[in-house]
Amino acid sequence: MWLYLAVLVVLYYLLHWSRERQLVSHLQNKIIFITGCDSGFGNQLARQLDLRGLRVLAACLTEQGAKQLRNQTSDRLQMVILDVTKTDSVAAATEWVEEHVGDRGLWGLVNNAGILLPAVPNEWLTKDDFSKILNVNLIGLIEVTLSFCPLIRKTRGRVVNVSSPAGRVSLFGSGYCISKYGVEALSDSLR
Repeated sequence: MWLYLAVLVVLYYLLHWSRERQLVSHLQNKIIFITGCDSGFGNQLARQLDLRGLRVLAACLTEQGAKQLRNQTSDRLQMVILDVTKTDSVAAATEWVEEHVGDRGLWGLVNNAGILLPAVPNEWLTKDDFSKILNVNLIGLIEVTLSFCPLIRKTRGRVVNVSSPAGRVSLFGSGYCISKYGVEALSDSLR
């Protein structure tokens, strides 16, 4: 019994060690597009990938968010204003990215744009409250993903959809949990 347990522990640590040692080569040639870079995870990810030498194309919702990110990053990082709830904004951002990547394609797409509020009991909300969250967290994510799929396919790149534990367990009211369940389902269907 103890021998089996010891073998499992050793195998677990070997697997963990081998995954930590994996490196992606030629980072300076990789181009990644991230939505929702005004603050939070998107902002932090854009800064971290820029520090590692990747070419980051960051999408911010506001000029103020773009200006703050610009002050914290290198000249490699390029920015565009994107509202994922507006089809013309998504189309313009797609065209902008196509101009920057050319025939090389896009190595990665990170769908990070999202909102949480209002997060109150469902009975306090209106249909518009649900629609607002679903349009950003789910419908916008779907539209961005569909728009960028041809660029991702050129490089056999990856799509990363930022979700939440609320995408598997409904923790509170509002459209947030519903939208994240949808993100999980979309991610499963893309796989």
